[in-house]
Amino acid sequence: MRAMLKSTPMQEATNMSLDNTSHSDRPGLDEPVPSRYALRIGEIDVLVVSDGVLMLPGAMLGYNADAAVRAAWLEDKFLPPDVFEWALNAVVVRSGARTILIDAGIGADPGLNLPRAGRLVQRLEAAGIDLSSVTDVVLTHLHMDHIGGLLVDGVRDRLRPDLRIHAAAAEIKFWASPDFSRVNMPPGFPDALRRTAKRFLNEYDSQMRPFDNDYEVAPGVLVRRTGGHTPGHSVVRLASGGDRLTFAGDAVFQVGFEHPDWHNGFEHDPEEAARVRVGLLRELAANRESLVATHLSFPSVCHVAVDGDVFRCVPGPWEY
Repeated sequence: MRAMLKSTPMQEATNMSLDNTSHSDRPGLDEPVPSRYALRIGEIDVLVVSDGVLMLPGAMLGYNADAAVRAAWLEDKFLPPDVFEWALNAVVVRSGARTILIDAGIGADPGLNLPRAGRLVQRLEAAGIDLSSVTDVVLTHLHMDHIGGLLVDGVRDRLRPDLRIHAAAAEIKFWASPDFSRVNMPPGFPDALRRTAKRFLNEYDSQMRPFDNDYEVAPGVLVRRTGGHTPGHSVVRLASGGDRLTFAGDAVFQVGFEHPDWHNGFEHDPEEAARVRVGLLRELAANRESLVATHLSFPSVCHVAVDGDVFRCVPGPWEY
């Protein structure tokens, strides 16, 4: 990452004047913590937006790990032993004439208790991003915390009719008859995931643009299928002017740096997910590329360092 010397179009859209902050009817502007973060990758504008946090059992960090070792890791991170707050991050990218939303948050499933999640649409509005300006959506995969925001009441009517939604063909095929035999999720989540994916594919079928392994959505914006977490899980690689950033979706979790072999409860092929994770982290460490991921603490912008057989997350400095 390099520091920005002038305001970018994305920054200008997200800057708030003192006058704006005094208007309590503007959604999200009175929040006590930041929920969006702008940076630039060459000529590509990037905005990381928080969809909130999801409370899940701590065991889901690595259900194949020894319970005592897992508890020790949580204690070492000053985290509670039983419940972990999963960050939910999405990204808006502007490249050329295209405005691309990468993942869409969790939405508001009535069957789940999600009091601190599902804020993406509100926070996009607060950032001055009109849903009708989005030309493309890239989905890293079809888990509900990546597609649910597009199923919120009224959202589809505000999207442009020629919106293109990009997802790996293998991912779309998987959700026609999903296999949950190797996951380790809390009760209610498998049914919610099936229900949400089915509804999403029914409602947005005509706008889906499946790809096989690689697809360039816009100049410098390449989506690449990795598999592992789900059969069609993908990452998005940004490249412009010598700068690089990867949005890793669910390929990397917070614990995955120190314990890349731990299996996350949402992984449909845990061994393959671990292999993908190690390969991606090694690549990012070697080329010193910036990383953003769905479930790393907001804004999640970091670099990857290698410490022997494990990795280390090096948070990027906030750019002002």
